[in-house]
Amino acid sequence: MVWLQEFINEFGTDAVIVNESLREKLSKDYYWYSPVLYEQLKNKIADCAIAPTSIHELQRIVSFAVKNKVPITPRGAGTGNYGQAIPLQGGIVIDLTKLDRIDMKGDRLVSVQAGVRLGVLEKTLRQNNRELRIFPSTYMKATVGGFLCGGSGGIGSIRWGNLWDDNVSSVTVMTVEETPRLLTISGDDMQQYIHNYGTTGLVVEAKLPVEPKVSWSQHIVFFHDFREAIKFSGELAHSEEIPKRLVSVCEWPIPAHFHPLKKVLREGQSIVMLEIEEKSVHLLGCLADKYDGDIGYTIPAENYQKGLKLSDFTWNHATLWAHKHGDNLTYLQARFQTDRIFEQMADLRSKFGDEIQFHFEYIKIQGAIVPASLPVVKYKSKERLYEIIQFCRAIEVEINDPHTYILGFGGYNMRMKELLKRKELNDPYNLLNPGKLPTAKEVQEFQL
Repeated sequence: MVWLQEFINEFGTDAVIVNESLREKLSKDYYWYSPVLYEQLKNKIADCAIAPTSIHELQRIVSFAVKNKVPITPRGAGTGNYGQAIPLQGGIVIDLTKLDRIDMKGDRLVSVQAGVRLGVLEKTLRQNNRELRIFPSTYMKATVGGFLCGGSGGIGSIRWGNLWDDNVSSVTVMTVEETPRLLTISGDDMQQYIHNYGTTGLVVEAKLPVEPKVSWSQHIVFFHDFREAIKFSGELAHSEEIPKRLVSVCEWPIPAHFHPLKKVLREGQSIVMLEIEEKSVHLLGCLADKYDGDIGYTIPAENYQKGLKLSDFTWNHATLWAHKHGDNLTYLQARFQTDRIFEQMADLRSKFGDEIQFHFEYIKIQGAIVPASLPVVKYKSKERLYEIIQFCRAIEVEINDPHTYILGFGGYNMRMKELLKRKELNDPYNLLNPGKLPTAKEVQEFQL
């Protein structure tokens, strides 16, 4: 590869990573959550990697790639689950974690570069009596750019919704052209840059709304009856009296995999993990009593985000623990109907038994509280997995398929036609994370 030696000559042997083990590490994310993706992506690796330290250096890298028609794949911390940051066609992986400037913009806005770790950002904000609206359970490692381009919601979504729900004020994007442009995007146009796997432009900066800091206490509520845990969680999720940041429900045996919590967990009991405003604890106790729940573990607000964090066992961290300590376990992304949740769970249990273990995250979508779900699934085969997916859809459980790396095929409504048009404008040579977008024909056929 002539271009690789030229790239090394231009940017230096210390900056360009060609070591195979390092290239392998920077070419992978948490795709192995899915046995399907593991087989498809395990051998994909970049030809080299580089971590620019400035916007100007990033522009030079992009310009080189365009001149030499070399694919580029941006990445943050690699905590995504769908192969978003895995280069399908080799080329250059661009590690953006050194672009890490934070700039407070008054009391309600923060400007951050794409490589800022969300854990660092949250800590910085809380030291200034502010906090993020939403962040993933991987926030201690995950970057702003990675979350915006590969995520959707997380802790705080019960209060503020997902990324699309006015939780990003603007993004600054670099085009992939011989002379890269910087575009500032806001309003409805941001739909083409959020959760797009970094395919329509390189997100280099974002402005995020922030809120006054709240004293959040963390609790585990134990239930003998999983149905009562769901009823409790549903009422709590809808309660305006108890401000909350997290409502996460796991049926047994999922909690059995949470080894750091083994001293406080109770054999056979389902759990609800919570972050609520500390001054509302007395109301929480009354609600727990109503559904025969027991608040068996509490982390006071003074220890919030210090040491053990219950959010480390919620969202896809629950899948991570199950995968780590269970046999052949994977997951789905689902959304149950609030008024049919028990009927739909019963249908699934009747059909598949304990192949499916229920895990719910209550979130707000366009103002409505919904029981989103990340059920743990015993993996038998790809065919069996898609039999489960098809059955879910047949009983009107919505599925966003996490076992595909093609954007839009997972089930999210991504307005793909508009996104493909933006791709042509910003990346005319299709060098930016190629292979992750469906073709125009596929968009038409699948009505994405």
